[in-house]
Amino acid sequence: MTMSDLEKKFEKLYEMLLSFESIMIAYSGGVDSTFLLAAAKKAPCISVLAVTAVSPLYPAHEIESAVKTASLFEVKHITVENSALSDKAFIKNAPDRCYVCKSRLFIKMKSLAADNNCSVVLDGTNADDAKTYRPGMRALDELGIKSPLKDCGLTKAEIRILSKRLGILTWDKPSCACLASRFPYGVMLKEKDVLKVEKAEACIRKYIDGQFRVRHYADTARIEVLSKDIQVFLDSSIRKAVIATFKDIGYTYVTLDMEGFRSGSMDEVLLKKEF
Repeated sequence: MTMSDLEKKFEKLYEMLLSFESIMIAYSGGVDSTFLLAAAKKAPCISVLAVTAVSPLYPAHEIESAVKTASLFEVKHITVENSALSDKAFIKNAPDRCYVCKSRLFIKMKSLAADNNCSVVLDGTNADDAKTYRPGMRALDELGIKSPLKDCGLTKAEIRILSKRLGILTWDKPSCACLASRFPYGVMLKEKDVLKVEKAEACIRKYIDGQFRVRHYADTARIEVLSKDIQVFLDSSIRKAVIATFKDIGYTYVTLDMEGFRSGSMDEVLLKKEF
């Protein structure tokens, strides 16, 4: 793909944003929503409100990063509680749990948008997301939430390229999904277990700069890192430190996935079943 193709997509995005008078952006602080926020700020005639969901489902460091990054754009930024862990339908952790969560959350977002005179709510869904299992996208469609990055055909790789060109600091930031994605479907989600995963991933983050996940199976933790980072655990001192920390957290067994990191690995079981 040439840069002219990217420029055309960015121009289409800019034109789409200009069609709105005032917008609310569901802002996680990740690559996609930060790029969307930056694009919106380039249009001085648009009123922009960034809203970040707060919950034990989102790592504390990600919330802190979102607050810090939003301040750089000098936009109004507020937080809203995502109380999904109090929802019986969500904590059952069925394959459609993201639909349950997004429905609840974006109903709140739409109410906030109305209270703040925002004409539309936008989210950072990209074109790649439309090709994977994303039940939450159905909730966005039902509630009329706009996904301009997806609608303009911008992929994650293209968003990173454009972000780097625009000098956006998050251009190479690893993707971070909701911590519920670390649990096998059907395993009831409990806040104490979600917090265990967050602590385990904080441990891995000391040694791994790139993409990784800690998947939770009762008393067993399955660590996924990029193939190039598997060698990190050949260092016995690092391996012993990780094992000790995980056992302190409450895991009995600590495993390293030989396939390495892959986004949505918990969805692999869906290929074998029909829901």
